[in-house]
Amino acid sequence: MKAAKLQTGDEIRIVSPSRSLSMISEENRALAVERLEQMGFKVSFGQNVSESDEFISSSIASRVEDLHDAFRDPQVKGILTTIGGFNANQLLRHLDYSIIAANPKRLCGYSDITALSNAIYAKSGLITYTGPHFSTFGMRHGNEYTAEYFQRLMMQTDPILVEPSGAWSDDPWYLDQEKRVFDPNVGPYSIIEGEAQGTIIGGNLCTLNLLQGTEFMPNLAGAVLFLEDDYESSPATFDRDLQSLIHQSWFGQVRGIVIGRFQRESHMTKELLTQIIATKQELQRIPVIADVDFGHTTPMITFPVGGQAVLKAAQDKVQLTISE
Repeated sequence: MKAAKLQTGDEIRIVSPSRSLSMISEENRALAVERLEQMGFKVSFGQNVSESDEFISSSIASRVEDLHDAFRDPQVKGILTTIGGFNANQLLRHLDYSIIAANPKRLCGYSDITALSNAIYAKSGLITYTGPHFSTFGMRHGNEYTAEYFQRLMMQTDPILVEPSGAWSDDPWYLDQEKRVFDPNVGPYSIIEGEAQGTIIGGNLCTLNLLQGTEFMPNLAGAVLFLEDDYESSPATFDRDLQSLIHQSWFGQVRGIVIGRFQRESHMTKELLTQIIATKQELQRIPVIADVDFGHTTPMITFPVGGQAVLKAAQDKVQLTISE
């Protein structure tokens, strides 16, 4: 099941299922609204979006109320999460998935939102989206690629051939919008060659793993996994988190793996990642590529959890196409 494509004039509701809007500066909020309005959208905010507690979050009841209200409201066509965090998985047993299924909307976010997006897909069959937060649109420079791929997937109907961005950044852009550091992007590379087509599942690896053994974990049969992790994931922790996912009973039916770009502080290298993948016997039968534009660096693509991916990984060329 998928929601209708967004159109000019549609309303996008901002909700905070993880951390609070209160942590986003007024300047960056205003710029994010401006950017979304320039795309032709109307922007509204959940009633409890700025509530903040000791964890810079809010009560389960407040976060669930805002999500339910956003899905129920017939004027709302898309839902953007404010930012990531650590506790979106607290909401999963409290959500009424019949409300979500009866009112399909385009929910988008990344990082901790991985728990929410994959659970909604598992419980309702609704395609969700891993891509920019509301706060991401508060980036003044270097965000054109992110905006382009968000609009292409959310508003257009054609399959998207993913091309690498020209440059990428891993700087704390929200601290100084004019003092940015960008590196040339050489594009993705193949670790294991091959071709695959399947259903996209995934997002942030350590957050996806929180769903293991629960009713909220999507079936991995026929999946092309999109996986990334942030600066807290060293090569060693990424290795064991990936191994944990491989131990899932459905993993034998996974068809391919697409890995997003690592943050510098993770100290992951192409050589180390290749070595990690080489230790996994279960992966030697499927294509694996890395350094695709998604994760905790910028810019990023938007991809549909529950959508489709076609992957062609050769030694000298990688081709990735995504669609709903």
